[in-house]
Amino acid sequence: MHTDSRHTGPAITLGRAGLAFAAAAALLATTGCSALPSGSAAAPAVTRTVTGTPTSPDTTAASSTPSSSSSSSSTTTAADGALAVGASNDRVRELQARLRQIGWYAGSISATFDEDTLSSVKAFQTKRELPVTGTVDATTWAKLVAMTKTPTHDEMYDILVAGPALMKDGSTGTQVRELQARLKQIAWWSGDVTSTYGSRTVDAVKGFQAKRSIPVTGEVDQRTWDRLAAMTHKPTQDELNNVAPKPVNGPVSTAGLDSRCLTGRALCISKTTRKLVWVVDGKALLRMDVRFGSSANPTREGAFTVYWKSRDHVSTTYGSKMPFAMFFSGGEAVHYSSDFAARGYAGASHGCVNVRNYDGIKWLFDQVVVGDKVIVYW
Repeated sequence: MHTDSRHTGPAITLGRAGLAFAAAAALLATTGCSALPSGSAAAPAVTRTVTGTPTSPDTTAASSTPSSSSSSSSTTTAADGALAVGASNDRVRELQARLRQIGWYAGSISATFDEDTLSSVKAFQTKRELPVTGTVDATTWAKLVAMTKTPTHDEMYDILVAGPALMKDGSTGTQVRELQARLKQIAWWSGDVTSTYGSRTVDAVKGFQAKRSIPVTGEVDQRTWDRLAAMTHKPTQDELNNVAPKPVNGPVSTAGLDSRCLTGRALCISKTTRKLVWVVDGKALLRMDVRFGSSANPTREGAFTVYWKSRDHVSTTYGSKMPFAMFFSGGEAVHYSSDFAARGYAGASHGCVNVRNYDGIKWLFDQVVVGDKVIVYW
């Protein structure tokens, strides 16, 4: 599995950052953090040991609908005989295709229950609070079917056909500029954005397509554009016109930061100081107050990467708003919290890293790209 930390995917926690799950960022997350109700005890966060496979949004694909009656036969078949490592048949194809729909499986549809499939099943079971066996029993299958649609023949056999080109080599105009700006947000484009679709744009699009198992043409069809748009935000005027971002609160010291934060691009988050520091190549650009989960819902510690961004996110678990959410471990994200702004440390999150500086997190959201490091430590 590709592990280029520049690009989308959740990280294995506690030091194994950067393992990508394709398409996870394009999906709507079932997220589990928000402010605790008034009066809830807010205890300092403690370490929660995370084992096994990476976590992901545990999403329902935007295009997916609950399975129709046509899937009942496959459901019955899967329930009659559990699927486990070593199985090789069309039921495994369906399993892999359904897991892919919701971002848990990034490999090829092979019909073979291999180690990648095992890891994906365990991650799905962990997120859904099922026994983490790696075996697809009737309960696991029923939960998966309820969250997905019956795979098409093409999905079952990995058949993808490129659609008509919306943009290609030789195209010019504002849409090309937006394309390059969006690619730049997720580190597939470097340097200034332009209005011309040339060889550099072709190469960038090919890389993006290959990473996400889209037909690699170098041309932008509707599938490519939809996937890119789902992973990025509409570029700002500064992004479209190559205006360099500026920090919002002046020079910041790197003294006392975890050494892992001092290389590359990192959201450096200390539970001791209750501060988030945004560091780029050893230079601290922004410092903000943060709060964490309670003892009942502690924020995970370790080295992660941002695998998905959602500007106007709303928690599907609690219904609370999570603006400027940057997800780094399952449903845990760095995001703005109006409750933190109002009550301060009298409250706590359900595991997320809350920020109360609205202008700061708004600015930061536009700087961070998928694949940037998130270091959470004491």
